[in-house]
Amino acid sequence: MQAACDLLKPITLDEMNGVCLMNRIDTKYIAPIWVLPKLLEFAATDFRIQQVNGFSISQYYTQYYDTQNLEMYMAHQNGKLPRQKVRLRTYVDSNLHFLEIKQKSNKGRTDKVRVEMNDNLGTRGRFNAEWHEFLTNNSPYDELKLFPHVNTNFERITLVNNNLSERITIDTNLQFINCRNGKQVNMPELIIIELKQDGRVHSKIKDHLFDCRIPLGGISKYCLGTVLTDPTAKSNSFRLKIRYINKLINTEK
Repeated sequence: MQAACDLLKPITLDEMNGVCLMNRIDTKYIAPIWVLPKLLEFAATDFRIQQVNGFSISQYYTQYYDTQNLEMYMAHQNGKLPRQKVRLRTYVDSNLHFLEIKQKSNKGRTDKVRVEMNDNLGTRGRFNAEWHEFLTNNSPYDELKLFPHVNTNFERITLVNNNLSERITIDTNLQFINCRNGKQVNMPELIIIELKQDGRVHSKIKDHLFDCRIPLGGISKYCLGTVLTDPTAKSNSFRLKIRYINKLINTEK
């Protein structure tokens, strides 16, 4: 995989500062791992690859929080808008920790706010006073009613187009761990591709994925992790997606 990454010119974190796209339109795809080398080869002309400490593949750890009765997950399951996710994200390679709140608006845009922390809350599993004001100002959820629910570990490749208007993340080696029952599911055969744009504009990557017969449509890693690790969670709206994923990872190229 590293050889495919080496086809793209690098871009540093400092250069990426102008492409944060904290308010954006997200377009997601689910694809089998064999798509990745071809995708990187196609992107080499028009995209650069983010490097952190000289590495093109970065490790991420995320802990998602929810209420005891999974109010945030159920908002996804029931198609409710607007809706939120509350999570702790750790950028493992750079040892950075952020409390993040993502909100999906009823206009289809994703807005993310976050605050950097100087330690990893996930090692303790509960909020501290340092985070109280941020959560109170940005979310309707009471911190005392939020608990760790699903942890995700994955490796990410981040691309940005040459004019710095489109960012693409490709998540691989997905691992889900349920904080409540301890169940763990690994999905190395699957990748999640996400296009992050300021508006609905033409994308060469979308054209390429269409040519590869990868249909538009994805699933939140939080929801996927919940469905795979919690048999008690209502999941009827995700059943077709799960069947599609199982077909993808069990089909040889």
